[in-house]
Amino acid sequence: MLLRAALLACLLPAAALAELHEVRMLNRNDTGPMPFEPDYLVVRPGDTVRFLATDPGHNAATIAGMIPKGGEKFIGKINEEIEVTLDAEGIWGIKCSPHYTMGMAMLIQVGDRPATEADLPDDLPEAVRQRMLEILERRKAD
Repeated sequence: MLLRAALLACLLPAAALAELHEVRMLNRNDTGPMPFEPDYLVVRPGDTVRFLATDPGHNAATIAGMIPKGGEKFIGKINEEIEVTLDAEGIWGIKCSPHYTMGMAMLIQVGDRPATEADLPDDLPEAVRQRMLEILERRKAD
């Protein structure tokens, strides 16, 4: 019986094994104003991320220059809950469009390679760069 279940699991398509992760878009939390929670997410290729409009006035969108090769940009509407399936491995930068210059951004690691400072483009707004460096520092401490 156990062998049959193991064989069946091997035959299931990868999509059946994909996970759903939720990210809340907030006005404030213990990391400060305008955060995504969590602000660093580790997923496998094929996993889906659901962005929840927990507080009003936010959206989720990719940051230009922070989309892995083979990935597709996305942009949600303000106050819209969206789900995005991430297949391209690498580091994805995500922003809230209206609060981007205030530093409302997050990182999603798809696959095994963690984000580093080298993944941050030079042209990020200062508040975004600072937020992402703080995110990376907290990751190192974990």
